Amino acid sequence: MHELGIVTHVAKTLDELAEENHITKIGSVTLQVGEVSGIMTDYFTDCWNYFRVKHPILKEAELRIETIPAITFCEDCRQEYETVKYAKICPYCKSEHTYLVQGNECTIKEIEAETEEES
Repeated sequence: MHELGIVTHVAKTLDELAEENHITKIGSVTLQVGEVSGIMTDYFTDCWNYFRVKHPILKEAELRIETIPAITFCEDCRQEYETVKYAKICPYCKSEHTYLVQGNECTIKEIEAETEEES
């Protein structure tokens, strides 16, 4: 279960952003998670809920997850197609000369936060 490690990394990144930007409270975090990233979103949410209780700046932060569809590109016919539906073999020309274009990433898309009042 690598989800807890990813949650820890995200929390560290949010801590750094909070310090740099004088953030006092994070209300929500929107993550974009690739369809074939290997991240189990249910486990990820469970890890988030466990971790945020122990992490002051995230205590009230809601986690929002958006799925990024997996897209593969065929080098032979230059077409893109749905990775999950067709896997490595191009549905247009049956070539195996393909590679993943998107769908294996995990990115912080948006953070809703409050900052310190400047005097």
